[in-house]
Amino acid sequence: MNAPQPNALRTTAAPLPDASPAPVLTWSEAGVPRTARWRSENGALPPRRVTVADDRTKADAAYKLACEGTALLWRGDFHNARQLLAALARRIDRRPRKPAPADDPARAFHLHRAAQSQRARILGMLLVPLDAGYGVPLHRAPDVRAACAQAYGPAPEDGGTDPAADGGTHSVVSLRELLGLVGAYEWHRKGVEIPALGGDRIHPDYGVFSPQRGEYVDLVARAPLPAEPLPLAFDIGTGSGVLAAVLARRGVRRVIGTDQDPRALACARRNAERLGVADRVEAVAADLFPAGRAPLVVCNPPWLPAKPTSSVEYAVYDPNSRMLRGFLAGLRDHLTPGGEGWLILSDLAEHLGLRTRADLLALFEAAGLTVLDRLDVAPRHAKARDTSDPLHAARAAEVTSLWRLGPTGD
Repeated sequence: MNAPQPNALRTTAAPLPDASPAPVLTWSEAGVPRTARWRSENGALPPRRVTVADDRTKADAAYKLACEGTALLWRGDFHNARQLLAALARRIDRRPRKPAPADDPARAFHLHRAAQSQRARILGMLLVPLDAGYGVPLHRAPDVRAACAQAYGPAPEDGGTDPAADGGTHSVVSLRELLGLVGAYEWHRKGVEIPALGGDRIHPDYGVFSPQRGEYVDLVARAPLPAEPLPLAFDIGTGSGVLAAVLARRGVRRVIGTDQDPRALACARRNAERLGVADRVEAVAADLFPAGRAPLVVCNPPWLPAKPTSSVEYAVYDPNSRMLRGFLAGLRDHLTPGGEGWLILSDLAEHLGLRTRADLLALFEAAGLTVLDRLDVAPRHAKARDTSDPLHAARAAEVTSLWRLGPTGD
């Protein structure tokens, strides 16, 4: 479920590499101006104001600085930095929030998003240094080199480049993001068990959507194929390649998965190799559809029509339903006669007031598509049962559907 970035729809062009220079963080330490490369996979800009902090820094003082927009570059014990981050989170969570109107779920959703964005901004103000090999030069710091290398590429000392290095601190990252990198690397290393693949595992790379919510995978595993044997299927927005692998395991002779994200394409190829389906699964760079037609075209777009606040959120939020609209608008032209399009979509957006069922059906009609069948499944994730979640009512009512679509008039 890796959505393309918002740009003009095209069929086969891959995204251009980012040639912009690496952002640089500047600060003063012991009266000496310093610089280092700023790292943010979330796309956050380097803080404008930075002060040095260590084990003597009090949580209340750190919280005040972070709220005012001053970042804290940590020079103390790494474990104490983690404790400070937790203390900052507690202070944020204690702040009174504007109550969400019970009769306006869309307003409640936007208030929740705004609060989460503000929380992330404040917690992102606690920074840690990285050396040229992605080591953290702090007392009691864990070894994060493998996690960083997966997210950032080869370390400077291993052949990469880092023009902003200064005084041993080659780069700086927020502690919150660094801990996220480590967590994502553990998901990658251990993998996610997929019952629809007989318990085999998918290993998601950093920045690639992880198939932890297995119900949508189960829908693809049990939906009736339009023909057997099926010679070809397209998996639009393949991400980790999990749906392409399921289709290949079901006997589809050739599956073409598309994605714009180079990380996703590399991840899908590696997973196909691990699962023994690389001879039937091909991952290609494309915005939505590859060239040609297929008797089955599958798409699992981001489920919420809202604006992402960072690059990693494009797997969840689809601005103005761009990917959904693009898939539906182009589906007829990429189906062979008698073919089907499978749209996997949660109705969470409907319960949040972000889209109505009538809106969705109108998109089908405008694209010249008719509903052949629909398979539904209730979510199994913990948030559906978490009554403290501000969006609990919507999550508890959520249903994920596989819509079997065909051209109107066929």
